[in-house]
Amino acid sequence: QDAIDRKEKRSETFKTAVPGLEMGTPALKTEELGRRAPQWVRDNLVTMCMRCKEPFNAIVRRRHHCRACGYVVCARCSDYKAELQYDGNRLNRVCQECYIFLTGHMVLEDREGKHKGILEKGAAEVSGRSLLCSSLQLLDKSGKGGTRGWFVIPQDDPLVLYIYAAPQDVRAHTSIPLLGYQVRDLPQDDSRHLFQLAQSRQVYTFMADTEELKRRWMRAMARSAAGITHPEEGKDADS
Repeated sequence: QDAIDRKEKRSETFKTAVPGLEMGTPALKTEELGRRAPQWVRDNLVTMCMRCKEPFNAIVRRRHHCRACGYVVCARCSDYKAELQYDGNRLNRVCQECYIFLTGHMVLEDREGKHKGILEKGAAEVSGRSLLCSSLQLLDKSGKGGTRGWFVIPQDDPLVLYIYAAPQDVRAHTSIPLLGYQVRDLPQDDSRHLFQLAQSRQVYTFMADTEELKRRWMRAMARSAAGITHPEEGKDADS
């Protein structure tokens, strides 16, 4: 009975996966794990392990794919093997969560139940129920360079802007509380669509890909800055 309870509990973690999204990968249903080959999450959509959230780098933390769920994971989190029905019941590299679900075996490093910090919101999950989400560039103080990333205002946390390095990262790079900021329009500069968030001496300058996207972000940020938490009627919630 304990084994059954553990397996049912594990299945719930997979049922919460968000399918669809333009930048996402359809998740397998729980009953399909191991029985059907997953569609792999593309390497360029993540900058960190989708299980332990450690950042990847070329030297010490290589990317691997779990052959059961298709997630991009680090070597430590994919150091497990399980028989997969779709591959003739041969042993394949899988992540820790899939290993426990498929085999029923517990491991010492079970992170289930660990409290999530404010930045530990998966990009795909919050984008699926966001007020607005898209790629933007956050410029540096010189205005000539900056960081391009995936920006999200979640419906369940509408007063905060979350910034991800990639659209399927499982942890945000940083967040900006929007309440009290002023949203400033900047003149078009060499076809760059610029706008700012300003509060006291703190100023953030953003660049959107199009003028329409810039206007949508200015409107969404202005509403959040004013403390308006409900979505605009008749407006799309995402990009």
